[in-house]
Amino acid sequence: MQSDEPLCYGPQVMTWAAELAAWSDQQDNLTCTYLTPAHRATAEQIRQWMQEAGFDTVRRDAVGNVIGRYKAQASVAQPELVVTGSHYDTVRNGGRYDGRLGILLPMAVVAQLSRRGERLPYDFEVVAFAEEEGARYGTAFLASSAYIGRYDPAWLDLVDAKGVTLRQAMAEAGLDPAAVGSAAADTKRIKHYFEVHIEQGPVLLDAGLALGVVTSIAGSMRRKLLLKGRAGHAGTTPMHMRRDAACAAAEIALYVEERCSQADTLVGTVGMLEVPTGSVNVIPGACRMSLDIRAADDADQDRLDQKLPHDVGRPRAHRHAHADFARPLGDRHQHDVHDADAAHDQRDHRDQRHQQGQRLAGAGDGVADGVGVLQMEIGPVVPLLQEAGDLLLGNRHVGGILDPHRNAREVVLPGDPPHRCRIGRPEVERILRAEPGGAGRG
Repeated sequence: MQSDEPLCYGPQVMTWAAELAAWSDQQDNLTCTYLTPAHRATAEQIRQWMQEAGFDTVRRDAVGNVIGRYKAQASVAQPELVVTGSHYDTVRNGGRYDGRLGILLPMAVVAQLSRRGERLPYDFEVVAFAEEEGARYGTAFLASSAYIGRYDPAWLDLVDAKGVTLRQAMAEAGLDPAAVGSAAADTKRIKHYFEVHIEQGPVLLDAGLALGVVTSIAGSMRRKLLLKGRAGHAGTTPMHMRRDAACAAAEIALYVEERCSQADTLVGTVGMLEVPTGSVNVIPGACRMSLDIRAADDADQDRLDQKLPHDVGRPRAHRHAHADFARPLGDRHQHDVHDADAAHDQRDHRDQRHQQGQRLAGAGDGVADGVGVLQMEIGPVVPLLQEAGDLLLGNRHVGGILDPHRNAREVVLPGDPPHRCRIGRPEVERILRAEPGGAGRG
């Protein structure tokens, strides 16, 4: 049975997104981290909406994923499985469409199919992944890893900023940590996985384009550095005798900017920079900094990874500063960083050595990023930076979670429709409001 009902999902998606945004860990912004009360309320609301939309089965698995399945036409004896979805957790102070657009839009599609009495020639599954951002426990892909059977039991011992283990948080949320293995889907049945996601960068906006297609996924290499110089009095230490750790860090940041500008697929960011126990009148004796290097080409990333320890040594050599490359950011466990020469006694000008155990927290809003090519039916080809923490499955490599530190272009089967796309936010707003000029309506 078919209907002349127009394919207009915008008003419903916008309404749902606004309602979900009311559930937050913080009163003044949208923050929804794994297994908090706001997160659990969001999951329950999605579950209810899936049932109302007409999904044949709706369930919550052992890690909190909410999964709805719309069954295939009865005439299809052994239907294949097509999966879509995204995450419903957020970064701190996140946006209402990040991740959630990829859940709510297919829900709206199923709702219309159900109203029209239509079935697809395959089982259609929408997965609302409970965790992707890593905002609470410092490691991403917890929920989607469970979905494909790659959950690491060691994650249950992760501890959040308040000292609550993941195991405890799951128990408090009514989940059974011992049943995590049961969350694994039958990945052999999955024919395709695709995802719709709002663009979080400026490329589509600046190009005046509505839709981008991602054709490759890039890995992220993250490092943290502890630079050790020598603290000294800001007024009495001559410039030529200083061992300023902060100045060494500044040179490294500029090196990263220059080096990553020399390759088309490389991008680099120093997102965290800190002088422990710093003071306005003390020469920095230590400096912590983070490096985030991303590339769509493995060779570019590997070359930079090999050169980093040597090249980073050049900016600090003339300053006689020592640099320690610590384990990559996003490490599974908390760890301490000990700083030396972080303060100075101004009366006798003798260095005081301080040890301060502090976690360099906040593994970030996702681990894996992608670089794609924006291809429109009419118009130029534009490079498109893509945060792709949600992309897990591809036609050729179904059942294999993307290694967040490696290029994963091979998961896209040549000749098939793209598996992931991004929509510029202004265009999303226009599409969802069903305004004239909104590309992709109908």
